[in-house]
Amino acid sequence: MEHLSAETTAAHLPYPKLADAIAQVLQSWARGEAHAPERSVLSLPGGGTFLVMPATSPRIAITKLVTVHPQNATRNLPTIESEVIVIDAATGVRRGILEGKTVTARRTAALSLLAAKLLAPNPTGPLLIVGAGTQGRAHLEAFVEGLGVRQVYIASRTRQNAEALAAYAQTLGVHAEAVARPEEVLERAPLIVTATTSATPVLPPTVREDAFIAAVGAFRPEMAELPPTLIQRARVYVDTLEGAQAEAGDLIQAGVDWARVVPLQRALAQPRPTKGPVIFKSVGSALWDLAAAMLVYGT
Repeated sequence: MEHLSAETTAAHLPYPKLADAIAQVLQSWARGEAHAPERSVLSLPGGGTFLVMPATSPRIAITKLVTVHPQNATRNLPTIESEVIVIDAATGVRRGILEGKTVTARRTAALSLLAAKLLAPNPTGPLLIVGAGTQGRAHLEAFVEGLGVRQVYIASRTRQNAEALAAYAQTLGVHAEAVARPEEVLERAPLIVTATTSATPVLPPTVREDAFIAAVGAFRPEMAELPPTLIQRARVYVDTLEGAQAEAGDLIQAGVDWARVVPLQRALAQPRPTKGPVIFKSVGSALWDLAAAMLVYGT
């Protein structure tokens, strides 16, 4: 059984093709051919967490294993470790192991790319990214590669991190600028990505009427990157309704009317919105890891 490195895993997962693979999995899920039960979350000694995320299709099955040990920050060890085990569905033979953190970064950004292609009223940019970590970098790459964005603004709590990501963007042939606060460039940015772990909103409600916002950072009910007033005036889409209702703190805290929240699966067959703001909120699903495995193994 092959064990793919982070670099090899990334090379097998170009963002536009991965976005297409996610769209195919959404369609398979709608037909009842792909399945992903609720993730299992187990406590480990010393405050660690163990997550198990399975998914299946007619040809392959996957299990994503994730461990989170916040205390490792003081031990000079990684706080998160993960891998995606890929299995032949017909025989149970293990096909390979993908580097999990790379899969997570790329499939999350590819999912936002798919949503932007389907939902953004003005998908050409400029792009504002709030948060300069792994997801900020992955979304930069995805939107440059998949949408042809050529102007990017980066905001981060740490100015040095924003400047580092802006410098990386320039190596991609993009005009990039680090900004102190998102408010400085909201009038110029119809594309926005929030990729932080903030418990309080990082955007004001005063975004452009044609804004598309991919909110990917808040993944627990007590976290929120977007203010309630913005959510209340926007068209709201989610990756999966079940996941959002359980984990999307932005929407939960805003008291969103779930009857008006549209899962991305349904958006595949709808026309692109002509005005916004449009919010796409994702909290993750093993279905997107399944899409990555299907792309790697050509199934």
